[in-house]
Amino acid sequence: MTGLSDPQYLSFPFQIANGGPHTSGRQDHVRQQIEQVLFTSPRERVFRPEFGAGVKQLIFEPNNSVLRESLRQRLMRSLSEALIGEVDPRSLSIEFESTEEKLTVLVEYQLATINRKELHRVDIGTEANNG
Repeated sequence: MTGLSDPQYLSFPFQIANGGPHTSGRQDHVRQQIEQVLFTSPRERVFRPEFGAGVKQLIFEPNNSVLRESLRQRLMRSLSEALIGEVDPRSLSIEFESTEEKLTVLVEYQLATINRKELHRVDIGTEANNG
């Protein structure tokens, strides 16, 4: 029996095995949601056109403070909405590291129900896994 601290969610990407759909715990679920926001382009989802940050499209953009701040604000809005109830929105922090080959997005947050701090690092670019 699962409790408040260990519910099961459908995993992303969705997969079905002999025993039914793959599931993930709370921590993995939140990380999967973060990656969905990062890799979904705005207007890609018909019924949620505001969803997503589209970071893969930004790889070849100039690395400057204006672009980083614009991306940070877009991510804060999208992540705050996508993670409602799972993450304390006051704890959400987004930082960037970049080289010529890749962009790294660092998302720090606190799981709301269990007060556990997490840091999720996502590498995007030619050296990275490419989501």
